[in-house]
Amino acid sequence: MEDLYHVCFSTVDENSSSSNDIFWGSEEHNEIKKLHFSGAEDHGVYGGVDSFYSNFEFSTDYPSGYLISPNQEKYHQQQSYHDHGDLDDNLQFDMVSPPLQFDAQYPTSGTTEDKPHSTFPLASLEILKNYGKGFKRFSYEGKSLQPVVDSVATDEFGFRKLSTEDIMRIAGTRFIKSSSSESEPLTFLETHPYGFSFSGFSDEEKDDVALSESLLACAEKVGHQQFERARKLLSHCQSLSSKTGSPVKRIVHYFAEALLHRIDRETGRASSKDLHKGQSFDPEEAAKELNPAIAAFYEALPFCQISVFTAVQAIIEDIAEAKKIHVIDLEIRKGGQWAILMQALESRHQCPVELLKITAIESGTTRHIVEDTGKRLKDFAQGLNIPFSFNIVMVPDLLHFKEDLFEIDPEEAIAVYSQFALRAKIQQSDQLEIIMRVIRTLNPNVMVVSEIEANHNSTSFVNRFIEALFFFSAFFDCLEACMKGNEKTRMIIESLYFSHGIKNIVATEGAERKTRNVKIDVWRAFFSRFGMVEKELSTLSLYQADLVSKRFPCGSSCTFDKNGQCLIVGWKGTPISSVSVWKFI
Repeated sequence: MEDLYHVCFSTVDENSSSSNDIFWGSEEHNEIKKLHFSGAEDHGVYGGVDSFYSNFEFSTDYPSGYLISPNQEKYHQQQSYHDHGDLDDNLQFDMVSPPLQFDAQYPTSGTTEDKPHSTFPLASLEILKNYGKGFKRFSYEGKSLQPVVDSVATDEFGFRKLSTEDIMRIAGTRFIKSSSSESEPLTFLETHPYGFSFSGFSDEEKDDVALSESLLACAEKVGHQQFERARKLLSHCQSLSSKTGSPVKRIVHYFAEALLHRIDRETGRASSKDLHKGQSFDPEEAAKELNPAIAAFYEALPFCQISVFTAVQAIIEDIAEAKKIHVIDLEIRKGGQWAILMQALESRHQCPVELLKITAIESGTTRHIVEDTGKRLKDFAQGLNIPFSFNIVMVPDLLHFKEDLFEIDPEEAIAVYSQFALRAKIQQSDQLEIIMRVIRTLNPNVMVVSEIEANHNSTSFVNRFIEALFFFSAFFDCLEACMKGNEKTRMIIESLYFSHGIKNIVATEGAERKTRNVKIDVWRAFFSRFGMVEKELSTLSLYQADLVSKRFPCGSSCTFDKNGQCLIVGWKGTPISSVSVWKFI
């Protein structure tokens, strides 16, 4: 059995090392450069990634093209993709994604200006109720997803320990009770598993629930445009929250900060230019190159690897009999996912590959990154004796994106891969439409899509606030669990990357609001316009997801659900991302 991840990230020449000398140039982020990551001296790169990837093995004992074996046997090392650069799986869960107005419908041409609601509508209370009920939780057992019976988490003394999401759900429940009229039925509230009392809660949990209630009250006041009352509540929230406290205190800190920015904009105390003054940090651009904080983030959290392995497994199954394979990647980044694909193809002895062609779409200013990725993939393919070609379709303006830019062989099987790429075009609906029309014309055998499973595109400020609050609560809870012992890096991820997304979702409107994730139901309606039909993920793909999650110390908190044929990956039941497979009819 080949150690797939180790193969991808070990070294060809033990005496050589690679380095990534491109990093943030501004002095504002010198603190990040000072971070020390164990293993960096040994590997010559942003360390820790090697050890993480060596937890996974490639197996030839399992069905053809199967990626990971459930045992830990180690075999010989082969040529390393790590030597050709660092893996960047483009896990951008919140940072910047330009708008396409798909509030509850599919994208339409043109952009509709946001008209924020000024009230706390009943729909917002319904969202809180849904979160209060929690989400279904499943794990992969046998040959299907089975419901998980939650065990109550306890602390070192055996007392019940609430997660960040639990705290928010309890706060939401209590807030609904206080916001409900006497005539409104409270059936949901009366059956909530935690009830209304603080019985059995620790002092810290009581404080966190009360603080979260105050934050929800702040959002309500901002929604009613009662800004002075909101400021007083925010002052209270800010005095009790911080960047370094519990996950609840940290998330309240960043959401309170975002609400204050919104108030300043609404009241004219700060212009858009003032709010962006000194903000040279662009999280999306920073994530295009694997810096130490992002590397540590990918190493510690399971979501990205679950998405990658599930997607690659689906592609392998659809091209099982193809000798000429053409992969079109809409956002290739460092391309580590294709090292995984090559390793699987290399073991396909009954149907050897005559040519693997990868085409990367690039519409930005990072051609040098993509070219470097191509060189590394070419070297890796040579080490596995896989015939390989790499092409770049450079389109500065996607309005000029056309099918004749691609080199298509009638005999090749085409697979399109989009990992968190389409969300970046939600605001530019005309560009997104063109991308999908061109893909439709190419008529690929399969298209695999990974996206954020959240609704951060509502025109209602309060609805958007609540959705974002629970989404980021799950992430902060995950960071707390998965990055213990690396608090400094966790703070960087939260204070630079996540805070940017929170502020953009909460404080901005119109064209400035670029973080606009939508859920799979919206994507499904959009894709149907292009003759796309959803395919069911195979048993092996589902098993991949579950097996990858189990390789993480915190993986037991990863949860899986099915929405139609789509896999939903979550944290303790809160949806985080989706993986779906599509064919064209």
